[in-house]
Amino acid sequence: MILGLARATWWYRAGQRRERQQQLVARVHALSERHPRYGYRRIAAMLRDEGWPVGKRQVQRLRRLEGLRVPPTKRKLVRRGHSTGLPTKATHRGHVWTWDFIADATVRGGALRMLTVLDEYTRECHVLRADRVLKCGDVIRLEKEAIAQHGAPEYIRSDNGSEFIAKQLQQWLAEQKIRTIYIEPASPWQNGFVESFHGRFRDECLNREQLWTLTEARVGIEDFRIDYNTRRLHSQIGYRSPVNYAAQLPAVPTPVGLQPPSVGTASTAIDRLTHNNIPD
Repeated sequence: MILGLARATWWYRAGQRRERQQQLVARVHALSERHPRYGYRRIAAMLRDEGWPVGKRQVQRLRRLEGLRVPPTKRKLVRRGHSTGLPTKATHRGHVWTWDFIADATVRGGALRMLTVLDEYTRECHVLRADRVLKCGDVIRLEKEAIAQHGAPEYIRSDNGSEFIAKQLQQWLAEQKIRTIYIEPASPWQNGFVESFHGRFRDECLNREQLWTLTEARVGIEDFRIDYNTRRLHSQIGYRSPVNYAAQLPAVPTPVGLQPPSVGTASTAIDRLTHNNIPD
């Protein structure tokens, strides 16, 4: 220190810094090639763990100079169904149906997947079917059964789930002359009727009942559907049950190509309850 020089400066050899920089660059390359999805912050942390006295900004500059960067993630193209009609609100019975899935599990841990089909105007729940797996063919079969009993709707509203945009289902709906309405992705509020129903269904049935097996789940869920249609009073339809409300509605001409509703749908449902000896 007699000359006023730091010891590091005195012992510094020409080219030493350049060699060290080249070693650092080589190590940054090695780590970046080994971990191509790591950014400069993580690479800098790994270098510090190895003993390199580097900061994240230094590593960022080096990676930019060397052309190292994390490839941008390719956004997955969201498949969307093509809407063939856009009524925002049902104006009569059978005008707009809505359908969706809800998931749960039995007490033993088995999966439960349930398909719901509602009439947006009368609030009737035409389908509430539980199974381990429900595929496109199952959806078509259950919809056929609902149409055979209640007649075909003019429109059907759903999200863009794979079961609802499948080509097989699209072809079958076109043959039945049922037009489709698909909500925007990640916008469940656009399908408010079925979301509201699922909230009540989960709160009043799934969260209250211990469903041990698939058979037990089907019985309990069907009991809830019948009770919802025939006994539950809805404020939006004058504190009447959906079945009673539907029975008081005037007949609506069925569009050409659609199957007419079965005669006496409401009374048929009530007769079915009597036949099953369900107490009031």
